[in-house]
Amino acid sequence: MPYAPFAYTGLALVLLFMGTMLYGYWFGRFQLRVQPTTYTSPQVPAAFNGYKIVHISDLHLSSFADNPAFLQRVIDTINAQQPDLICFTGDFVGFGVEEAVPFTDMLRQLHAKDGIMSVLGNHDFALYHHGLTDEQKEQKVEQLTAYQRDTLGWQLLRNQSYLIQRDSAYLQIIGVDNTSCQGQGFQTISRGDIMKAIRQLGDEAKGEKLQILLTHDPSHWRGEVVPTTDIPLTLSGHTHAGQVRLFGYPLSSLMFTESEGWYHTTLNNATQHYTTPHHATQSLYINTGIGCTLPVRLGVPAEITVITLHN
Repeated sequence: MPYAPFAYTGLALVLLFMGTMLYGYWFGRFQLRVQPTTYTSPQVPAAFNGYKIVHISDLHLSSFADNPAFLQRVIDTINAQQPDLICFTGDFVGFGVEEAVPFTDMLRQLHAKDGIMSVLGNHDFALYHHGLTDEQKEQKVEQLTAYQRDTLGWQLLRNQSYLIQRDSAYLQIIGVDNTSCQGQGFQTISRGDIMKAIRQLGDEAKGEKLQILLTHDPSHWRGEVVPTTDIPLTLSGHTHAGQVRLFGYPLSSLMFTESEGWYHTTLNNATQHYTTPHHATQSLYINTGIGCTLPVRLGVPAEITVITLHN
């Protein structure tokens, strides 16, 4: 058999691939990482020095239908951080609010001193629920909005702002609907109105203030946030870091200019990829998500980011 070595090599590669995918399905997608980091800036009011934000993203709740115990572990781990604030940056579900209902009691256990802030991602707009009319998709978005706000008590921001006050200083949490910009990633839906969200509060916050933007798609940062605003800190998700890391590189880096972790602009508007802000004018943190779109994670565990603010 002159071709036997090639046949055996091909079979070995197929078996290796299948074994790797099975590992990613049975074990990889249920690995969990707590990622502590700091955001240090003179724009952080002294009253918020040491303030702890837990940032999570991309729950895709149908991911846990076969392992609800993992979601409980995620929730317990978040609560163990004793956060001042929880920020969720979208993709709560894959298709509709019915995915969340079995987990309602678990989700109600999430707790932070100043509550839970949330925005909608591309999946939350029922884009991939084929067979529905546009009107039916809008109804599903409204159902999801009502569920987060009324059933869970989350502060879902749909092109809105929310103020958190300490003494005479404020955090302005700005939340926008999914905004997908040209230039990187893949186009989904753009429903955000960042200027409306910024203007909503008018002159209510008269004192030291740090603005924090919650936006699902990180392409929004380079596409609109940096060119048109001076918002110092942006939190996003969406990329999942591709859910697979090869030779140290996430697959998402093939499509996204900013794909995971910290990114910062400097005074000359150049973008740097550092682990912490270094004299940055504007910063972006991309969380790699909790759930999955495809049920495999390899080298990219579910992430709970703990951001501590420092003046």
